[in-house]
Amino acid sequence: MVTAYLVNHTHWDREWYFTTMDSLVLSEQLFTEVLDELETHADANFCLDGQTSVVDEYVEVHPEAKSRIQKLVATGRLFIGPWYTQTDALIPDAESIIRNLVIGINDTKKNYGQPMMVGYLPDTFGFNAQMPTLLRQVGIDNFVFWRGTNYNTQLKSLYFKWTGLSGKQVYAANFPFGYFTAQLTPESKLKMNQFVKERFDPAADFAANHGQNKDILMPSGIDQMNIIKNIGATVKELNAHSKYHTVISSYPEFIDILRKKKLPDYQGELRLPTYARVHRTIGSVRHEIKRQNFLLEQKVLKRVEPLTVIARQAGLTIGNGLLIKLWKKLLECQPHDTLGGSVSDNVATDILHRFKEANEIADGIENMIEKKLAEFLKLGPNQVLLFNTQPYEVYAYKSVQLLTASKQVRIEGMSDQVIESAKHFPERHHVLMMTPRGKEFTDEPEYYQITIKGKVKLPALGYKVFEIEESDQPLPEPQISEASHKATITNERQSLTFKDGHLNFQTNSREITDVLQLVDSANDGDTYDYSPLVGDHEQILPFEQAVNVQIGDSSEALVIEGSASLPKTLADRTSAQPHYGSLSYRLTVKFNEHGMIEGHLVVDNQVLSHRLRLKFNPQVATDKVMAEIQAGYVTTKNQPIPDDWAQHYDEKPVNIYNFDKTVNLADAKTHFTFWGAGQKEYQYKDRALFITLMATTSQLGKSNLAWRPGRASGDTTNQGHVMMPTPLAEELGNNQFDFAFALDDQPFNLRHTNELTQAWLAPSLSYQKQSLNLFVKRLDNKIWETEDDPSIPKELSVLNIDTSLDVTALYPAYSEEDAYVLRIQNMTDSPQPLPKRLTEKGTMVNALEEPVKPSSVIDPFDLVSIKIKF
Repeated sequence: MVTAYLVNHTHWDREWYFTTMDSLVLSEQLFTEVLDELETHADANFCLDGQTSVVDEYVEVHPEAKSRIQKLVATGRLFIGPWYTQTDALIPDAESIIRNLVIGINDTKKNYGQPMMVGYLPDTFGFNAQMPTLLRQVGIDNFVFWRGTNYNTQLKSLYFKWTGLSGKQVYAANFPFGYFTAQLTPESKLKMNQFVKERFDPAADFAANHGQNKDILMPSGIDQMNIIKNIGATVKELNAHSKYHTVISSYPEFIDILRKKKLPDYQGELRLPTYARVHRTIGSVRHEIKRQNFLLEQKVLKRVEPLTVIARQAGLTIGNGLLIKLWKKLLECQPHDTLGGSVSDNVATDILHRFKEANEIADGIENMIEKKLAEFLKLGPNQVLLFNTQPYEVYAYKSVQLLTASKQVRIEGMSDQVIESAKHFPERHHVLMMTPRGKEFTDEPEYYQITIKGKVKLPALGYKVFEIEESDQPLPEPQISEASHKATITNERQSLTFKDGHLNFQTNSREITDVLQLVDSANDGDTYDYSPLVGDHEQILPFEQAVNVQIGDSSEALVIEGSASLPKTLADRTSAQPHYGSLSYRLTVKFNEHGMIEGHLVVDNQVLSHRLRLKFNPQVATDKVMAEIQAGYVTTKNQPIPDDWAQHYDEKPVNIYNFDKTVNLADAKTHFTFWGAGQKEYQYKDRALFITLMATTSQLGKSNLAWRPGRASGDTTNQGHVMMPTPLAEELGNNQFDFAFALDDQPFNLRHTNELTQAWLAPSLSYQKQSLNLFVKRLDNKIWETEDDPSIPKELSVLNIDTSLDVTALYPAYSEEDAYVLRIQNMTDSPQPLPKRLTEKGTMVNALEEPVKPSSVIDPFDLVSIKIKF
C-alpha cells in the first residue's frame, strides 16, 4: 500500500511583483492565524517556507509572538529555517550560499529553537551540481525541491541520492508538479471528490509509479496561502475519496523515511524544464543586479572580512553584528526572483537600494579600519598604508590613491611606478579651521589626487607602511595617440591589433582575426527569459576607431569605439518605416602582468528590447566547454533538441548555460579562458563562445514566446491579473561591464586557471592619513583619534599559508571572539594535501564551526574550514 505524506506549508516570496513591505503586511494576518491554528489543533504542523528572514520581520512588529513561536518549534509543530532567505542556486557565489545557511541556522537557534535541517528550496529556477557539497558544509544531508528534473532521461525515481562533485551525497526528494501539488484550498474542500480525482490522485500516481515508491511526498500550500484549518478532519475526508492513504507529515519526517531506503544515485545539475520552467536565460535579465551582486560579494569576501581579521590582530574589533547585518543585506538580494530580476520595477528599485546600503556598510567598515590603524601607527601625510587581504605574501601590481602637493612623487619600495590618473584641485581661500583658539580661517594650497600603480611586496594577510618621497623626475602618465583605424598593444609573446574595424590576436604561432566582437539581436522576451523575434537575426556591431594609451614602458591599453543605429523598439524591427535608436560603446583592453587581457566596456544604450553579447572566436578545436560553477567545474556539450520539443518541455531546453566566474575551452595544444565579473550566461556554437552582457525588456511576463509557448510566466495570465510594464528593465543609459580573457598555446590546467582567477580578483587597498580632502573616504572626518590608541608595528602578518591553497573566505569566527575561520576549496579533480602546520595551527570544523574529523587532504571539488585562534 502506498502512503502519501501531506506537508502543510506556505510559500513566501519576500518580494516579486509585490515588495517586502507588502509581504510584511500579508504576514500580519496569515502568520497570526497560523499560530492560532497550531495552538488549538494539536494534530497540525506547518512549514514557514524554510527561511528565517520572514519570521524575523513578523516578530519585529509582533514581539509578543516570539514566545509562541518558540513553544511551537520546540514541540515540532512549526518548522523554521535553515535558510536566511531562499537562495537562487545558479548565480550567487558558493560562499554566499554557505553563509545563507550559516546565518539562517544560527539565527533560528538563537531566536526560535531548532531549525528545520532540510535543504528546502521549493521554487528556485534550477540547481547547480554542487548543492550537495554546499549543504553538507553545515551538516544537512537532504534536499527537497521542485524544478529541474526529467524522469525519462535523467533518473527514474522522484527520490534519490544526489551526489556532488566532491562525492558528498544528500537524500533528494522532488515534487515535479510543484509545492502546490496537493494544495487544499477552501474551494478544494468543498469539491473534495473532484480535487482528488483530477488533481491529488494523478499526482500521487506519478510519484508512486516513478520509482515504484511506497511512500510519497505531497506538499500542500501555495504563495502566501494560509494554514489548512481543521487539518485532521480535512485529511479524513481526503482519505474517504482517494485510493491512497494520506497522513499528516512534515519534511523532516519524510526525509527520515528516505534515509531508511535504498535509493538510486544521480550526479549533475538539475536544470531541465520538463515539468516546470527553469528560465534558462534568466542569467542576463536586469544585468545590473547581477553585476552589483558580484561586486558586493567580492568586496565582502576579498576586502572587508579579511580586513577585520587583520584589524583584530592589531587591536581593533569590528563586531560580528555589523558584519552579519552586511551579509543579510546581501542575502536579501539573492532569492530566485530577486537575483534573477523577474520582479516589478518597484522591487528592482528596492533591490538596488539594498545594494547601496550594503556597500555603505562595507565601505564604512573598511574606512573605520584604515583610519584607526593609521591613527595607531601615527602615520604622517607622507606615508601610505598598504594592505594585503590574501593569506600569503604577494609581489604584485597594486594601485594606490594619494593626495600630494605635486605629481612629482614616488612610493619607496615600489617598482615600475606609473601614474594611472591625476586630478588637480586649485588653491582655496578663506577655509574654516577649528583650532584650540576657536574658529580660524586660512588658505588651502593646491593639491593633486593621483593614483599610482606599481609592483610591491606585501606581507601575508597584513599590512605595511611605505614612505612617499619627492621625485626629481615625474612618473610616466597616460599618453594617448590620435584616433586611428589601426593600433596595437603587446606583451612579451602576444599582441592585440585593431585594424580596419577588426580586433585581431597574434602570437608567434598563430593569428586570430576578430578574436572579440560585439553582437546584438532583438529580445522578444520578458524579465524571465530572452526570446528571439521571428524574422530577426543576430548582427555584428561595428568597431570604428581606436586609440593607443601608453603609460611608461610596460603599461598600455587599446581603447576601441563604435556605434550602431538600431531599430528603437520591437515594433520597429518589423516596420517598413522604423524609428532608430543609438547604441554607442567604448571597449578598453589591456594585458595584465599575468598575460590575461582585461576588458572594460561602457555601453550607452538607447535601444529597447534587445540582447547584447560578446562573441569570442578563439580557434580551439573542441565541442565541449568546462564552466566554473560554485566550488567546482562542469563540462557541457550541446544536446540535440527535438523538433517537437514543445511536446516534451515547458520551455525550449536551449543550449545556454550558467557559469560562476570562468568559462574554458581546450584542445590538446591550446586553451581559452573567459573571466566574468557578474556575467553569468554563455552559449557555445559554431566554435564561437558567446557571453551575454544584457537582455533588456519592457514586460514582467509575456505569453507565447518563441522559446516558451503558452502562458506568461508569473501571475500575469491569472484571472484578474494584468500585464505589468517594466521600463527600468530596458536599462537605458550607461551600462558597464568588466571581464578578462586569455588565449594560451599550452594545455589547459585547472590549478593554474584557479590561481589566475584569484590573482584577478585580488583587490588593492591603501590608506593615506591626510587633511587635504576628508571626503575621499566618506567617514574620515568623523573617526577621531583617541588618547589611548595602542601602538602597533609598521608591518604585520596574521597568517601565511601556501599559495596553492585556494581561500574562499576568511572572517572572524561566529562562535568565539578570539578566533577566525579560514575556508579553503579544492577546485581540481585530485585530492589536495593540507599542510600539517596549518591543521596544527587550528581546529577543523564545518561551516557552523562545529568540530569535525580532521583530515590531511581536501577532497576533489570540496571545501574545508579551519578555526584558528588569534
